[in-house]
Amino acid sequence: MPTPNPAALKFLQTRRSRPAKTLTTPVPDDATVQMLLTTASRSPDHGKLEPWRFIVLRKPALTRLADAVAKFGALKGVEADKIDKSVAQFGNADLAVAVINSPKISDKIPTIEQTYAAGGVCLALLNAALAAGWGANWLSGWASHDPAFVQPHLGLTPHESVAGFIHLGTETSAPPERPRPDVAAMTTWVDS
Repeated sequence: MPTPNPAALKFLQTRRSRPAKTLTTPVPDDATVQMLLTTASRSPDHGKLEPWRFIVLRKPALTRLADAVAKFGALKGVEADKIDKSVAQFGNADLAVAVINSPKISDKIPTIEQTYAAGGVCLALLNAALAAGWGANWLSGWASHDPAFVQPHLGLTPHESVAGFIHLGTETSAPPERPRPDVAAMTTWVDS
C-alpha cells in the first residue's frame, strides 16, 4: 500500500490562486525566489531537456513593461480596455517570474511535450509559492503571446515564448471561491 501524505493532498485539494491585483509587498526575497524556482524545476521533464528558463521581474522591470505594453498596444491598435488590463498587470505588480518556454532541438522529444513541461513548471512554481505562504497568480495576456513584444522587451529568442507570468507577493484579502469543474461529467472510464 502507498504511504499517503495527507497534508500535501489537503493542500492540493484546497489550493487557490490569489488574484494578482490583491498582491502587495512584502514580496519573497532573492533566496526565497531561488528556492521556489528550484522547487518548480522538479517538474516532469521528458528527456531531461529542461525546456524552460526564468526571468525574475522586479518592480522597475515591471514598471518598464507597463510603459512598453501601453505604447505597443496603441501602435498595434489593441482595444483600450485590453491595454489598460495589461498595463495594470505589470504596473501594479511588485514581483513576477516570467516562465519562458524554451524548447530544445530533439529527435526524441516533440516540441509540444516540451511546451507542456514549461506549463508544468508554471503550476509547480505557483503551488510552491502558495505552499510557502505567499500569494501567487499565473497570468499571461495578449502581449505575452506577441513575439514583437516579448523578443525586444524580455529578450526572448525567436524559438521561445512566454508560458506564463507568476505574480508573487503578500495577499491582502482572502481569495473568493469559484465554481469547480464537474469531474464526473468530463471523465470517461475505459475497462476494455
